[in-house]
Parts: sequence; C-alpha cells; structure tokens
Amino acid sequence: MSQEFFRVKDDLRLGINAIKILHRRYLLQDKKGRITETPSQLFRRVANAVASVETKYNQNADVKKISNQFYKMMLNLEFLPNTPTLMNAGTEVGQLSACFVIPVGDSLQEIFEAVKWTAIIHQSGGGTGFDFSKLRPQGDLVKSTGGIASGPVKFMTIFDKTTEVIKQGGKRRGANMGILRVDHPDILEFIACKSKEGFLNNFNISVAVTDGFMKAVKNNQNYSLVNPRTRQIVGKLNARNVFELLVTSSWKTGDPGIIFIDEINRHNPTPAQGNIEATNPCGEQPLLDWESCNLGSINLAKVVVDCRLNWKKLAKLIQWGVRFLDNVIDINKYPSDQIRLVTQSNRKIGIGIMGFADALIKMNITYDSEKAFKIGEKIMKFIKVEGHKPHRNLEKKEGIFLILKKAYGETSMITCVMRL
Repeated sequence: MSQEFFRVKDDLRLGINAIKILHRRYLLQDKKGRITETPSQLFRRVANAVASVETKYNQNADVKKISNQFYKMMLNLEFLPNTPTLMNAGTEVGQLSACFVIPVGDSLQEIFEAVKWTAIIHQSGGGTGFDFSKLRPQGDLVKSTGGIASGPVKFMTIFDKTTEVIKQGGKRRGANMGILRVDHPDILEFIACKSKEGFLNNFNISVAVTDGFMKAVKNNQNYSLVNPRTRQIVGKLNARNVFELLVTSSWKTGDPGIIFIDEINRHNPTPAQGNIEATNPCGEQPLLDWESCNLGSINLAKVVVDCRLNWKKLAKLIQWGVRFLDNVIDINKYPSDQIRLVTQSNRKIGIGIMGFADALIKMNITYDSEKAFKIGEKIMKFIKVEGHKPHRNLEKKEGIFLILKKAYGETSMITCVMRL
C-alpha cells in the first residue's frame, strides 16, 4: 500500500525523508506549486525521455522495451542518474548534465562572460568548475585604466555571489570548483582564503600542483612564481613551506584540495583539443573548457545476494547505465552551441557507485579492513572493463566520437568514478 507525505503519494514506499527531498527538488509541480507526479511517475518520465533517442540510430529500436529497462533499474534504486537528469528529463528545461567547466580569461569581458554562463548553467541545474590561473595577480598593472588588478581571489567572490542568488531550477543552490596553479603569484592568498568564516561558501577550491612542485617539496627546494600575463618569474617560495600551509589549511577548513594537473593531462583522452585545467565542483571529473559531463551511480547494496556480490547483475547494470548516460548526451538541451559541440564530440560519461558501506555490511566485511579495500578496487576495475564493452556497440552511431576518431582512431571513452 502507498502512503502520503507532504501531499505526495509515496507509491514506492520510500519513506518520509526521501519523499521530502523528492518534493523539494525532483517531482514536477504545476504553476500553483502543487505536485503533479508520484515517484514512480518521475522515473517513468525520465526513462521515456532517455529512451526516445534510440530511434535516431535504429529506426527499428524497441523504445518501449528499452524504456522499461531504464525504468526498472531506477524504480528498484539499482541505478540513478545525476540530479539535473531526474529534475529536467522530459521537461521544457531539458538540461541534463551535472558538470561543466567554463574558461575564465584575463580581461574584464572574459571574466563576466564566464559569470554569465555560470548563472545560466546553475539556473538549469548544473555545477561549474573554473581555473583562475590566467588572471593576473593582485596589484599587477591594468593598462586600459592605469589601475591595478584585483587578483583571482577577489574575482572569485563575484562568481560566489552569482551562485548565491541563482537557485538551480528554483530548487537548489549551485556549486563551484575554483582552481589555481601552485605557481601563480597569489597562491598563498588562495590557499588561506577559506579560513575566513563564510568566505566563498559556494566554492570548493583546489590547488593545481605540478610534477616540478612536488619534486621541490620532496627535496625541500624553492620553486618559481610566474605572472600569467607576462610569463615572467616574479618570485620564489619554498615548496615544502607552501605544501605544509596547504595541508594545515585543508585540515582546518576542508579546503583547499589538490589536483595533480600533470598526471591528469598524462591521461587526457583528447590532448589535441588542449590541456585539462579544471574539474567539476566535486573534483571527480576533469573536463576541457566548455565541456560537460553527465553522471550516474550504481547502488552496490542492491547487487549483494546471499552475502555475495552478484557480478553478473553488476555487469548488466553497468552496460545499461552506459547506454542510459550516452543517450542523455543526445537528448540534452545544452546551454550553448559551444558546450553542445564539445560534449557531443567527446561524449564523456561517469559511472560511479553508491551504497558501498551497505554492501560491505551485507557481505560481513568491515569497512576499514584490507578486504574492503581489495573488494573496492576489484569493483572499480570491473566497472571500467565492463563499461567499455557497450561502447563497442555504440560505435555504430553515426557522427559520434568525432574528435577521438579523427585524432586517434579511438572509438570509446568512459570515465569511471568512485563515490562512496
């Protein structure tokens, strides 16, 4: 029997907390704010919308059967896509991606162009990441006015305030990732900026550290600070002292994090398009400028049967999850043509997991044990291997993976993300 909370019919018996979240963020409402769908109808709306693209590549595709498969794995809470897909699939908004990276140039026009796209993306349900390393340092010359530059940290406050006043789809606050290279002259201010109470509340921040910097940390050496406007060395800092400040700040406030930018670009699948300089708000998805990505998670707690992981079921969920997310790329209504072009050319998706702790409990495995570490490693390797298999079938889609095919002859790409 169904029950009712907040005037929502809980036809899946999800419970009061789940219904409260669905009521606030996901379920469709009419103009008077009245809920117009149940949780199961939400999943049906999403499944139908995502399956509808199948006929684009195969006129004889059994769309109803595919939709039912998508619906079933969401209904059973075995697989769930990211929030924008649940909120916007099958609606007029139609923006389904969670992750975007927007470039920030050094001119005032470029900075506020990035602010504009931040507002548009957050309004539609996405989150944004930025690399502020191109901005000239605080106190540097501004030739057009004869004044001095404000620096990256102060300009970040504009993005932060924009996020504060723009609710995503009218349902939730936006999120940002701010990144600064470790060799930027304002790096010390950046590392310590979140120590101020309430400062940059809508940002996670990370320092982009290089191989050279980490080597200098190991050897207790100085490293150079470079003005991004002139490309001239303007100072030196002791790498170990900077690293210790970074660790101390992270321990106190949770920020900044670290991204190993050289290592990321060693694994950049499309280097011909440029270097990766930033990530999405939570840091799990490196993206090129103007690139977006959509994510989905497999619920491992639903894959354990009789104290054992059902690898066959997990493989099936991976394959259908990849198909689902790849379809999202096609039906998505992108904020701009530039984002659409880059995203549809590269087709990055992220398959992650949830319910890891619950799965371990069902398998009688202690969370902080070596056995838990090994099974986690095995699961993610399995997801990576299995995740590439469906893409071999997706290669038949005319016009996809354009840049990969042109540059490398490659025909598949999937980013596996572990989110415990």
